[in-house]
Amino acid sequence: MQNELIRTNIENFTDFLKDESRTIGTADSISFPGTRQDLHRIINTLKNDHTAITIQGSRTGITGGAVPYGGHILNMSKMNRILALSRADGNDEFYIDVQPGLLLTDLRKALEEKNIDTSGWSPESLQAFSLLKEKDTYFFPPDPTETSASIGGMIACNASGARSFHYGPTRQYIQALTILLIDGSTLYLERGNQKASGRNFVLTTDTGKTFKGELPAYTMPEVKNASGYFIKGNMDLIDLFIGSEGTLGILLEARLRLIPSPKIVWGLTCFLPDEEQAITFVRQCRGEPSSLSHKPLVIRPSAIEFFDSRALALLSTMKTSYPAFSSLPGVPDQSCSAVYIELHADNEDILQDSLLHISTLIADCGGDEDSTWFATSPREMEQLLSFRHAIPEAVNLYLDMKKKEGLSITKLGTDMAVADDKLTDVYRLYHSTLKENNLHYVMFGHIGDNHIHVNILPETEEEYTRGKALYKSWAEKILYWGGTVSAEHGIGKLKKDFLTMMYHEQGIAEMLGLKKIFDPGMLLNPGNLFS
Repeated sequence: MQNELIRTNIENFTDFLKDESRTIGTADSISFPGTRQDLHRIINTLKNDHTAITIQGSRTGITGGAVPYGGHILNMSKMNRILALSRADGNDEFYIDVQPGLLLTDLRKALEEKNIDTSGWSPESLQAFSLLKEKDTYFFPPDPTETSASIGGMIACNASGARSFHYGPTRQYIQALTILLIDGSTLYLERGNQKASGRNFVLTTDTGKTFKGELPAYTMPEVKNASGYFIKGNMDLIDLFIGSEGTLGILLEARLRLIPSPKIVWGLTCFLPDEEQAITFVRQCRGEPSSLSHKPLVIRPSAIEFFDSRALALLSTMKTSYPAFSSLPGVPDQSCSAVYIELHADNEDILQDSLLHISTLIADCGGDEDSTWFATSPREMEQLLSFRHAIPEAVNLYLDMKKKEGLSITKLGTDMAVADDKLTDVYRLYHSTLKENNLHYVMFGHIGDNHIHVNILPETEEEYTRGKALYKSWAEKILYWGGTVSAEHGIGKLKKDFLTMMYHEQGIAEMLGLKKIFDPGMLLNPGNLFS
């Protein structure tokens, strides 16, 4: 393997053998391309040697997607520039062209400060940037919990997060993609320009090579979903590559859609004495009819998040035991669960009306306005967001603490979602079966999308085995209800069995056939989606 960009001293890069899933892989070599030319040289060398390639961004995923199964690690972190800016025709949106290694935190900072390295930009991009600087702030709405995620990784798994309740997942903000295929040719996909005809498709590369085939026949669930290839009849073919977890091609560039930032962001965290009442409160905030007979909110919340009593108890323990959590506000003793609501608007009067309406709902559901945390300033909002993000951090710290005590403990974390009418059913399913099995757990997450993360925390091997069996039984029931096995984190290498449960052997075979059209040697991201 003669290529100075490819490093074979892998023992010096052991951090790149793992991601946030805490699984560890193996590799023979690694590279850090800085330019498209670097990337082409690396791919040409690897494909000639039939070397498997694992594509990495910032390795924040929790399903093992960036963990190598031998072969080569292609780490894209040095391809992290903002390349161009343009204005959408006839509306107030802008498009920004970025490389896949750009971090979400860096993109947000650049947009907030309107400070971007424009070297090499075209006159048209510079003119668009001048116009952007004259306007109020613009932003890229997807909001994963881990803001150090790379844009390429977010596109690979169609990342979402808390604000996806209002704004939707990453897919809705991708206008164009430039994809390097394993044969060295390039696909340029622009939304609206390349569509399937029914389930048949044809795509042509920059070299004139044609890829054609038939899309899988399965039907995706009508819920928040990040499981396998996005497939629909007459679909826009750019969506096939969004959420494909690096199994079809290598992302070179992405054009992201930016929208005006809300002028005002307020939030609140309310504490409710009964978790079923919390669900009633959520339904009311979503505008669903209920026995409370309230009118819908004036504006739709941007986020609706949930914390069960065990999650709150864990945070209280961490607050008293660890300095990193000491600045968190204290949870009211009588609380059983909490719901976080975030509101975005350009008019303060609308927000005031919405807060008054929500306060009435809190009281009707057994909560206390005096115990509710309200945030109407950036500093107060930062405190509420810190509380929300502290839950998964507390779970990881709890695991580390137990390991120091000699327990070989590994959490089982769910990522499933159901339709609106199954929210109460799925919560009762989780709660009753966990109680029957006497397992330690916490629940939190994106309840607005009926997407609650259950973290089972087994303390013995036997409990872990029972927890895995329980997780499988949940998946079976949720799929029967028309839900999904992965709502936002993707499948990666750890949830392939669940993907097979969802689409069955026939659907997996059809997905595999689709992959082989673009990657006949099965070299890209081996182990992701498929065994």
